[in-house]
Amino acid sequence: MDFGIAVILAQDGITNGAVYALLAMALVLVFSVTRIIFLAQGEFVGFGALTLAGLQSGHFPRLVWLLMALGLLSFCVDVVAGLQQRRHKPFPVARIGRRAIENIAYPAGMWVASMAVPWQGMPMAVQIVFVLMLTVPIGLSIYRLAYQPVAEASVLVLIIVSVAVHFATLCLGLLVFGPEGSRTDPFTDWVVSAGGVDVAGQSLVVIAVATGLIGLLYAFFERTLKGKALRATAVNRNGARLVGIGTVQAGRLAFALATGLGALAGILIGPMNTVQYDTGFVVALKGFVAAIIGGLASYPLAAAGALLVGLLESYSSFWHSAYKEVIVFTLILPVLAWRSLRSPHSDEE
Repeated sequence: MDFGIAVILAQDGITNGAVYALLAMALVLVFSVTRIIFLAQGEFVGFGALTLAGLQSGHFPRLVWLLMALGLLSFCVDVVAGLQQRRHKPFPVARIGRRAIENIAYPAGMWVASMAVPWQGMPMAVQIVFVLMLTVPIGLSIYRLAYQPVAEASVLVLIIVSVAVHFATLCLGLLVFGPEGSRTDPFTDWVVSAGGVDVAGQSLVVIAVATGLIGLLYAFFERTLKGKALRATAVNRNGARLVGIGTVQAGRLAFALATGLGALAGILIGPMNTVQYDTGFVVALKGFVAAIIGGLASYPLAAAGALLVGLLESYSSFWHSAYKEVIVFTLILPVLAWRSLRSPHSDEE
């Protein structure tokens, strides 16, 4: 391996690591706030990339149908829950009204916008915003339907629910998008030559966007009241509830951020790889390895772990391409062994 090849592999590794960092931080965020390992995170990678590819091809965004169906189901669940509580408290008319706007009126508005606006000719930034407006509410509906009723259950129960949600979301992705893969338009065709090595502007855009999002997340957690509420919920869920922080609202916000980051990760890799409905699962697994390196608690360690995973994958593909996935996923074993030896355990645990 000469210096030029090493630089190219490092460029690919850092680019992939930036995407893995977004997914790793999303997984850490959801787990720290709700104790949920969100296995369906990868499906939103496919949702974001495939929906954007459909808009750029002039097709109707079929994700709208999933948004409307899940919204209607979430509204029905809220109505039933309100009727069940009527014996002890008045029917929550105001809350049901807000849920009607959120789960019925909003998806209907997205359907109207999908039909009325020529999205194919819109700037890519506007298309990306519209994709996020479609995908993030789906994450909120999944939290309401699958996780909120068992929010206080054990971690084992939450893992079982996550497995079920993963397979259900995977099947819905196949139903909505079909088995065909798609690519999105490149962000830029610009290429810069540095030291005799060509650096793709596409990679620079991915790294810059991922770095910017990480910075925004840091500012959100450090400077905003909602961010501090999420941090408090992550530190002590019961204590946060005692001081008036709504843990349900914290869970909804965590899922909104996680699904948005998942969709953005799919949008970032869409121009570089053909994305299918199940492509995001393997990508999210690599983000999960990075999150494990961070102990499912530390955002900086998760980001550093994502960079390590990206570089390891890139150089492994050069030396032993047939085993690159095995090498990456094997990285989790020494990390788990080290953390197990380092952390004390009692018989009750």
